[in-house]
Amino acid sequence: MQTLADAIVPASGNAQLIAAALLGIAAVVALISGLKVHPFLALILGTAVLGVVAGFGVTKTIDSFTKGVGSTVGSVGLLIALGAMIGGLLADSGGADRIVESVVNHVSLHRLPWAMGGVAALIGLPLFFEVGVVLLVPVVLLVSLRSRANLLRIGIPALAGLSVLHGLVPPHPGPLVAIDALKADLGTTLAFGLLVAIPTVILAGPVFGNLISRYVVIDTPRQILPEHEMAGAGAPARADLAPGDELRNPGAPVETATRGGGTADAPGFGSRRPDVVATVLTVLLPVVLMLLRAIGEVVLDPESTLSKVLVVAGTPVVALLAGVVVGMFTLGARVGMDRGQISASLGGALPGIAGILLIVAAGGGFKQTLIDAGVGQVVGNAAKGANLSPLLLGWLVAVGIRLATGSATVATITAAGIVAPLAATLDKPGVALLALAIGSGSLFFSHVNDAGFWLVKEYFGMTVGQTLKTWSVMETIISVCGLVFVLLLNVIV
Repeated sequence: MQTLADAIVPASGNAQLIAAALLGIAAVVALISGLKVHPFLALILGTAVLGVVAGFGVTKTIDSFTKGVGSTVGSVGLLIALGAMIGGLLADSGGADRIVESVVNHVSLHRLPWAMGGVAALIGLPLFFEVGVVLLVPVVLLVSLRSRANLLRIGIPALAGLSVLHGLVPPHPGPLVAIDALKADLGTTLAFGLLVAIPTVILAGPVFGNLISRYVVIDTPRQILPEHEMAGAGAPARADLAPGDELRNPGAPVETATRGGGTADAPGFGSRRPDVVATVLTVLLPVVLMLLRAIGEVVLDPESTLSKVLVVAGTPVVALLAGVVVGMFTLGARVGMDRGQISASLGGALPGIAGILLIVAAGGGFKQTLIDAGVGQVVGNAAKGANLSPLLLGWLVAVGIRLATGSATVATITAAGIVAPLAATLDKPGVALLALAIGSGSLFFSHVNDAGFWLVKEYFGMTVGQTLKTWSVMETIISVCGLVFVLLLNVIV
């Protein structure tokens, strides 16, 4: 059967196409890292360089770029927007705070790293990484302050939970872009992504956090803490605090700020608070629907009524829309929001993702130009000749672009475009694993050209060296562990 890659007529010879791809990527890297140009513009200009050097022609380059932008926004943009709406309701209603408070206030100190990793992973399902950091960091700081435990012992698991979900599990932009570019099945990728995410969070979170906290000791920064907490602060964090040591304020509730204008004990929308169970079910609803569809496609007769219902309900747009609608009642109306406030919360979540959508769209255009010019076909043929695993190739390409640009999203988009022809040689599970391998590579060694690096550094009050030893190493562990578990799954399935 003829594949899409086979139907593409290369714009020029192999050497010229490879040079065009390298120069196009180099242009994006130089513009983002050297000249500090916004990634959206950098990707547009990088596409122009690619088209000119490849001899693709101005008209064809523009047409390919436009087609890629349109298809990416149509398939990925809608899902990102719906996911952001759920995240907005979760933050504004105080639902995220209720989940954190319920877990943290009912676990012992030596179990807190594990609890924080789990809470961060749960909250990270609908929230973007930056939003999750803003919500969780005050809680992490307060818990560290009260327990006198090293901040990193609690903070690293929380960051790991957020980062793993951001890079490997839909509906985050990176995984969605890879799924769209490779034509992978979202339900299958989601199921495999969760299987990879669980052990990866454990190793990069509680395990690494316990280890690194023995060597890097930092004082808990207090500039974003409530005044009464700063006034009652005791001794600084201790690296030698034994697991099981009691909190200095045992039983004191954790207070966390909400975007609604209050604390978890006094939400900004009146005295009513979202129910923890209902909040968790709302967050998990889209995931459950998509997983049920994937399971149904394997075990049910495709012509059965239940199978058809699950196919519709598990369609990503329908599943996320269901989460938004349910969240309007379980999160919005439950805490006393009127219809105007619910609408404002949903709408308020959209401006923050405008930049992400533009970058994703431009990346889709760059990816489509790579494919239409024939670059992907050349790389695919070379990989076949070298007998290099498509999963390893996808990971390596994503690692290289991640190190150069600092952007996980740009790394995912570009790598997916380059190795897309290889997806035609894989079965359904293999394509899903290729998307996860690329996602794992996109998280490799965050450093000074990554905005997330500086976000973590400033929130945790670390030096550049301390951030490299902790955050950057944690990201590398996530990337390598993600690849290892993807390769293991590839052997099994």
